[in-house]
Amino acid sequence: MVYIGADACKAGWFAIILREGNNWQLDIFPDISSLWNECKDARLILIDVPIGLRESDSNERACDKAARKLLGPERGASVFPAPCRAAIYADTYKEASEINAQKTGRRLSRQVWGIIPKIKEVDHLLSVDMTARSRIREIHPEVCFWALNCSKPMKYSKKKEKGFLERMEVLLSVYPYTKDVVDNALREYPRSKVAKDDILDALVAAVTASAERRGLLSIPETSEVDSKGLLMEMIYYLVTRG
Repeated sequence: MVYIGADACKAGWFAIILREGNNWQLDIFPDISSLWNECKDARLILIDVPIGLRESDSNERACDKAARKLLGPERGASVFPAPCRAAIYADTYKEASEINAQKTGRRLSRQVWGIIPKIKEVDHLLSVDMTARSRIREIHPEVCFWALNCSKPMKYSKKKEKGFLERMEVLLSVYPYTKDVVDNALREYPRSKVAKDDILDALVAAVTASAERRGLLSIPETSEVDSKGLLMEMIYYLVTRG
């Protein structure tokens, strides 16, 4: 079985590909279509980008609201309101923000505008490719870390060294080759292409995907479906310890 976790990075998409045993691979793809075309043998591809968008509604996606509630005030701030579909096809930040305000009552942050090209790539691919739609699913890294950490959110920001080490410890508890993967990624790719937290986000997605046979969960429990038939949900694997 092949399981993939991918995170948007400065160079495109940073992907970690996990196979049976100590068999892993790192790669960068310029866009999501390239990733999909090269990795169609994957059982599951989990990505940190909103899948499923509202057309116009003042209510946020239920998965975004549920994720914030799970993560609490500190880590919950990392879950931004997904833009409406029309906003991602705007040509400028001003236009996108105005469209989003008209249709949802909320303007777009610059942070959201920065990842809109990635959201648009995914929206287009999953709108036209039914097979990709069944295998490419959404995660939020902080929800995945919360779940692997026995329903406890991370204490520190992933941008801080304490946060990096904290997340490494969580990953090591469930995936013994974590240090090998991360050390190799840090050596192989410059920070101008792949940030340190991109590596951890891709790895937690890949590790979550690889737990598929043990049973994955989603928030909300009953997924919403958008106008194109795309699920609005976030996948995670819950670790419990007695």
